[in-house]
Amino acid sequence: MKKHPSPSALRLLSSILCLLAPAAFAVTDGLRDAVDQKITAEYASLEAIYKDLHANPELSFVETRTAALIAKEMKALGFEVTEKFGGMGVVAVMKNGSGPVLLVRADMDALPIKEETGLPYASKVVMKDFTGKDQPAMHACAHDMHVTGLIGTARVLASLKPHWSGTLIMIGQHAEEMLGGARAMLQDGLYTRFPTPDAAIALHVGGDIPAGQVGYVEGPVYANVDTVVIKVRGIGGHGARPHTTRDPIVLAGQIIGALQTIVARELKPGTPAVVTIGSIHGGSRANIIPAEVTMELTLRCYDEAVGDHLIASIKRISENLGRAAGLPDHLLPEVTVPYDRNPVTVNDGPLTRRLAATFRAWFPADQVKPQEPATYGEDFAEFGRTTHKVPISIFWIGGTDPAVMAAAHAKGEPWPSNHSALWAPVPEPTLKASVKAMSAAVLDLLAKK
Repeated sequence: MKKHPSPSALRLLSSILCLLAPAAFAVTDGLRDAVDQKITAEYASLEAIYKDLHANPELSFVETRTAALIAKEMKALGFEVTEKFGGMGVVAVMKNGSGPVLLVRADMDALPIKEETGLPYASKVVMKDFTGKDQPAMHACAHDMHVTGLIGTARVLASLKPHWSGTLIMIGQHAEEMLGGARAMLQDGLYTRFPTPDAAIALHVGGDIPAGQVGYVEGPVYANVDTVVIKVRGIGGHGARPHTTRDPIVLAGQIIGALQTIVARELKPGTPAVVTIGSIHGGSRANIIPAEVTMELTLRCYDEAVGDHLIASIKRISENLGRAAGLPDHLLPEVTVPYDRNPVTVNDGPLTRRLAATFRAWFPADQVKPQEPATYGEDFAEFGRTTHKVPISIFWIGGTDPAVMAAAHAKGEPWPSNHSALWAPVPEPTLKASVKAMSAAVLDLLAKK
């Protein structure tokens, strides 16, 4: 007997096709004007929120104040709010008639960096991280702008409910910088305790493109991320008698040099991959050869098999250089992968093309441009990797003053960008573009038929 799809399955299929179909309703000047007017009316308040968040950052897994702000704002707008979800996450749901379910995500954690921007609202915060260690904190990756953009978008959409239909889920996600918050929220039942989304979207403010510009990438947009720790062991002793030791500092230097050949000589030319040694610690005094050196690496690529190859090569090179240094087997370098891999983020094709068309309808043509994939890591990937196979797409909003970029370019110098102690997005026009782009995306994807 031929089985027919259940009514619930047909409704789900209908919602997905509706979301992923090319935009069928051109934006009207009246709707665009209404969004612009709302953003203008809210801008002073939103800029104040942004500067307050920037001055008061919170590190991963301890985003108490930021989460409370999101919850308060969403409750005031009529959302049903669940706090401390999956840890520090916030889930806000607004049901507005029949239609698709759309998830909008903003990450909210800061980085353990001492800010050096000199801004009047620069962070001076030193706080305890989730392990209890005192750390400086800075919003060096614009998550403060993401949170403010989420609040601004919620205000716009709450004021324009007659123009959209469906269920809107807006989440404040914790611990993106440690690549753990999305997974924690999903494991806590994000897709089962709340309506399962037909699509999930997000934005990221970046310093690589001019402030106010909208960028998009179809397909792989952010890379696999693996963290690798190499414990280089040796036989310590007096610095005046190196022949009686097996120096792990010299061995660590040899390993660092050899690792640079993995991408250059083991991968097919043109294969995107990064092997970066970001931390090395060993020794205590000039005249003591230590017994151990520890190195921490980050690996980036767009293919799981390439990621596996990088790790295997690091182990092979480290262990065999240890043998060449005369170390016994029990003292060979120890290579570990302490965390689960953060997977590649792949923007769904039909969804991304629809968003790009929407942005071109809402912004001047020269402000919407395709971009190249980046080897940054993003746990937004997790929202598309469950058994629900939710289509996802994350787009970019430029955050750097074009004059700063032009001056640096003229000198042949780089300008500060994400994860730099010297970078923060300029509020205007970055914030307005963030709210406008996300509002436009939601109004199109949840457009009334």
